[in-house]
Amino acid sequence: MTLLVTVLAFIVALGCLIVVHEFGHYLVARWCNVKVLRFSVGFGRPLWRKSIGSDATEWVIAAFPLGGYVKMLDEREGEVAAADLPRAFNRQSVYRRIAIVVAGPVANFLLAIVLYWALFMHGLPGVKPVLGPVTPYTPAAVAGFKPGETLMRVGDEAIQTWQDARWILLQHAVRKSLVTIEVRNEKGEIAWRKLDLSGLATSDLDSDFMKALGLSLYYPVIRPVIGTVVEGSPAERAGLRAGDLIVFVGAQSMENWAQVVAAVRGNPGASLDVQIRRDDVLLPGIILKPNEVMENGKPVGKIGAAPQIDRTAMADLITEVRYGPLESMSKALLKTWDTSIFSLKMLGKMIVGEVSLKNLSGPITIADYAGQSAQSGWVSYLMFLALISISLGVLNLLPIPLLDGGHLMYYTVEVLKGSPVPDRVMEIGQQFGMALLLTLMAFALYNDINRLISG
Repeated sequence: MTLLVTVLAFIVALGCLIVVHEFGHYLVARWCNVKVLRFSVGFGRPLWRKSIGSDATEWVIAAFPLGGYVKMLDEREGEVAAADLPRAFNRQSVYRRIAIVVAGPVANFLLAIVLYWALFMHGLPGVKPVLGPVTPYTPAAVAGFKPGETLMRVGDEAIQTWQDARWILLQHAVRKSLVTIEVRNEKGEIAWRKLDLSGLATSDLDSDFMKALGLSLYYPVIRPVIGTVVEGSPAERAGLRAGDLIVFVGAQSMENWAQVVAAVRGNPGASLDVQIRRDDVLLPGIILKPNEVMENGKPVGKIGAAPQIDRTAMADLITEVRYGPLESMSKALLKTWDTSIFSLKMLGKMIVGEVSLKNLSGPITIADYAGQSAQSGWVSYLMFLALISISLGVLNLLPIPLLDGGHLMYYTVEVLKGSPVPDRVMEIGQQFGMALLLTLMAFALYNDINRLISG
């Protein structure tokens, strides 16, 4: 079922983004009176096609779904009837051609803005930015952060959720800057901490950089009480039930669920002597044998049991961020702009080696994120859709031949020199662009496979 949800979520997301992108090209081409011959979602053999409109534009769904295109009338691609020459793409002014090409990425940015605008008005759930344990000898410990403090501002930006804090700190982390953070302690007192991010290594940005900083999110202590037991799991085979209080694992007393997890994960395949309390009766001598599961190349134990959660305590940590229509639009524009600029900065740092190419993601990882966000709810899925739409817009604006940005580069040169770029130069550029894109795709696919293997 999870695989089916992942596949469907990926197909819907990809289809939506491709249609929006190509419809941007199509719409502006029609406004410029350019004849559109085909609107294709996907490449390769058509699975479905239909001719529509006075121009008999062919609408196609093709076999290979990773992309799409709008084919316009163009003398460079075939003979054009004399009556249709004014409607050929190559006969348009350079400024009209620029407008048609840039319309695709702009459509992706507009989609992200609309989605963020709707989400900010609806309300976005988040976790309050309350600090848990601060890891010793880390930048956060040196800065003087204390457990229980609430993050109020990072630099000049107000913080309402842990997600806000993580996003803004990530931008500062990429710059390796010194940032001032306003905090409020449990007594309501305000203080300021200076967090030095210059010591972060490139590898820290490849994983959980908040952990590298020494910052963690506060969670209420979870008692070692079983909430659910998976059918057919080691926990069920050992006779454990929902409501059981785990008192001992071996000779170690269990004070919280984290200790239970540590004991189980550290003993894959071993027989553990467990004592539980059920209905005020102590039951010793229960033998629990965790399954051995590989995680990040290492064997860990799993028993198929989840803790009983205090819903009231967890609810106190959740907040909802909501704005009015005008403020939501302002937030949506700012979010789209910040994400776009940050994406460009990350790409630039990958090129110069300041950020690892491990951060490149391919279709497998994107599909995985699509499935996870879809299973988390429609709000998470729309947030994912907005983020990927921005990424697609940014990617297509890169000055790489074959992409929209490559065509814009040629047209910019044409504006500056007063004549089109020679065909031979464009042919060489196409070959270079194809090689570069295939290399990037190979890196992304390698990263995808590596993530699957390593867990």
